[in-house]
Amino acid sequence: MLEIEDVGVRYGSDVVLEDLSWTVGTSGSVVTALLGPSGCGKSTLIRAVAGLEPLHHGRIRFDGDDLVDQPAHRRDFGVVFQDGQLFPGRTVASNIAYGLRMRRWSRAAIRARVDEMLDLVRLPDLADRDVDELSGGQAQRVALARALAPRPRLLLLDEPLAALDRLLRDQLATEIAEIVRDAATPTIVVTHDHNEAALMADTISVMRAGELVQTDVPERLWSSPVDAWTARFLGVTTVIEAEFDGAVAQTDLGPVGLDVPDGHRKLGLRAESMHAVHAGADDDVVGVVAAVADLPAGRRLRVVTDIGEVDAVTSEHVAVGDRVGLRMVAERVAVIGP
Repeated sequence: MLEIEDVGVRYGSDVVLEDLSWTVGTSGSVVTALLGPSGCGKSTLIRAVAGLEPLHHGRIRFDGDDLVDQPAHRRDFGVVFQDGQLFPGRTVASNIAYGLRMRRWSRAAIRARVDEMLDLVRLPDLADRDVDELSGGQAQRVALARALAPRPRLLLLDEPLAALDRLLRDQLATEIAEIVRDAATPTIVVTHDHNEAALMADTISVMRAGELVQTDVPERLWSSPVDAWTARFLGVTTVIEAEFDGAVAQTDLGPVGLDVPDGHRKLGLRAESMHAVHAGADDDVVGVVAAVADLPAGRRLRVVTDIGEVDAVTSEHVAVGDRVGLRMVAERVAVIGP
């Protein structure tokens, strides 16, 4: 259990974090993602946890132990940064063994642990390869193996995949999540990428301007963002007003059935929340197609309606200028607010 209480971090007169509290390490949650836009203080918070950033005030505890006065090397945390920070000119095995040598493991124990780590990160034949010859994905696996080798109490991953291309990022995100779960190592991953957070984490905490605004499992986070800013950060493109009565919401874009108590709420719509078809006589909500994008996940539209432009998806062949009917997809609609 990591407990952060009223933590503040400042760079001179610039306040980066102020009175921030956060608890990480609930049962069944091995990987926690700290998700937020660039510059919101995510990396500063993780560096403070690792002991690499001094606190202006506040407390940090792990399993009840106060860490504030403990130097970084005594916290027994593993850290992987965006570029991996491998030692150049050395072999893969030498990099992985570094922390073990610092802890004065025997040569036999080091060899066995390095082999174990190479198997864990799926690089069993690269022990003798120079790290300068590795691909980006291989280098990050080696950095992960090096961090896990000493059996850290907590693993901190600071934007570990940001420098990789999208296909490799998605693949490696899934693999890293499997690796740390196999190692049974509690992990915090810092990211600004929604997909990365969803692929890796059991729990996601959203950060904004030095504050934590919501912590939840991914499914509830997407479907029930705490406020409009969080909803838009998580991919909502349109926010509309709704009046609920008998588990049916009446909106300017038509009715939608949702199991929500009666009263006034806001709904968040992503493209997949609205399904478009060629307009027919029975359509209550009609708009004009302003843009069409054929994406790998399907055809996405920008549609002009009486309440403004909304995004939608369709399986039909439509063109700019076509009239389409719009229907909300209930299971893809986010209900905003507590």
